[in-house]
Amino acid sequence: MVGEEPEWVCYNTWGAHLPECPDGFDLSIGADAFKEVLKTYGGPTALSDWEQLAAALRPLTKGVMGLPSAAVRNDPGVLLTLGLKYPLPLLRVLRDATKITAPFDLDKLGVKDSFLKNYLDLLAFLLQGLPADQTLTAVVAYMVEDFYRPNAVMEYPKGGSGSLAKALSRAIEKNGGTVHTRAPVASVLVEEGRATGVTLESKSSKKASPSSSNNSNNHDGAVIANSNSGRIVRARKGVVSNADLYGTFKLVPPGLEGCSAFDAERAQLLGGAVDSNEEESVPLCKSFMHLHLAIKEDAYPGLREMIAPNAAGAGTRAEATREKNVNSPPSSSDSVAVRPLPPQWTVVDSWEGSIDAPGKVVVVSMPTLLDASMAPTGYHIIHAYAAGNEPFDVWEQFDTKQPKNEAGVSSNSDGGGDGNDASYRQNPAYEALKKERAEPLWRAIERRLPLIRQPGVCSVVQIGTPLTHKRFLRRYRGNYGPAIAAGNSAGLQFPGVETPLPGYYRCGDSTTSGIGVPAVASSGAQCANALLTVWEQLEMNAKIKM
Repeated sequence: MVGEEPEWVCYNTWGAHLPECPDGFDLSIGADAFKEVLKTYGGPTALSDWEQLAAALRPLTKGVMGLPSAAVRNDPGVLLTLGLKYPLPLLRVLRDATKITAPFDLDKLGVKDSFLKNYLDLLAFLLQGLPADQTLTAVVAYMVEDFYRPNAVMEYPKGGSGSLAKALSRAIEKNGGTVHTRAPVASVLVEEGRATGVTLESKSSKKASPSSSNNSNNHDGAVIANSNSGRIVRARKGVVSNADLYGTFKLVPPGLEGCSAFDAERAQLLGGAVDSNEEESVPLCKSFMHLHLAIKEDAYPGLREMIAPNAAGAGTRAEATREKNVNSPPSSSDSVAVRPLPPQWTVVDSWEGSIDAPGKVVVVSMPTLLDASMAPTGYHIIHAYAAGNEPFDVWEQFDTKQPKNEAGVSSNSDGGGDGNDASYRQNPAYEALKKERAEPLWRAIERRLPLIRQPGVCSVVQIGTPLTHKRFLRRYRGNYGPAIAAGNSAGLQFPGVETPLPGYYRCGDSTTSGIGVPAVASSGAQCANALLTVWEQLEMNAKIKM
């Protein structure tokens, strides 16, 4: 729709090391390959359970997958934006609304096999940070349908995730907008009960784009001025926050005139958690542990041989599709001299306990197998992360605060603007805890690269913690997003893209559809639609290709 996107590298195989198969298997995309996995590692009913589940869920996706999220809006105008172009899928969704919005119930759907139950739990957790029984049926149905999608592949943006941001930046600039980097927001400007702009942190004024001058009009209509506390950027139509839920509320000081409804929602969702140690009202997903490595290809014995077979498994969509199903799960009789490395593999040591237990699920990716430009010639990079399962309270002992200046900004130069003191990074106890909590990540890498810790193999080792998440991403307690379970007993729901404060909007993992990349992208589209009239959106809908 925006006319810009990165170059995509397509691949079709990922690895899995599960309790039933600690040595792992490589799975290509598609229902046929997954059925082979079920036959090999599932129980007697695994295959029939899957076929029964697919038969129940796939009809529900005919409506869900027929309605592009870019056409959805949160007011009665949705009947026009969806009804005019997608009448049949809309009718199906309305017909099946009670089913697709209910929590996913494996028992009710007749799934008995423990391997299949655990596998679906894993997929739901990787997608949205919650187990399957706390996830909307629509989300699980979408995942199941993906198994049957013709010529389905996975895609990696060449140049890494930064290429997505660059593509969006190009789209903004070619449509008359301006992108300001190194310009953190200190607060939302509220005048006469309406959000009218933002005040930037004063420490960032020296780093701002030279195109921003005193009391100037940008060609996108935003007005930029200077104040004693920091530069002010005035909004043309509204202020949109993609900060986490806590950051979005914290940008508006409580008690402002005309903000009583906004303060009431703040109290309902956050309780006293933002400015005190009180327990938050909305449950949060845990944070992350990260391990980043750089290795020289000739420093790891046999690495070149493990990498060579991947050359045929990545490339254009057509090339990746042609290679589908070539890597079936290994049997006990298989014997190969060299085992190819997949670009990504997932490790689960045990199914015991909750799916978000610390270090239980680890994802490892080696993006240089898909895009050699991600590292200097002769080197590879590895990223392992514990997916939303690292508790913040383990790290809270190091989460100290610095006093703020009159503008309410910490004097610490890299504290993320929230008063966070980053001096803990020099604390030997912090370093020791990093090494301890990163141990599951090392073990996950060793499933495929058992010599990774030998001297001289790694030229770079970096460990990220929940405090890293909090500092760099400015997230309350380094959280992955709200853990609002489908059908929860408290009746909690993700807030909408429009806040009770006129002119103030939100998007990202704290709104509407929840956490995970698909949900976040969906919320961005719905937020954009909230800024448009129905007729403006109908014009935009003409650009949607499905």
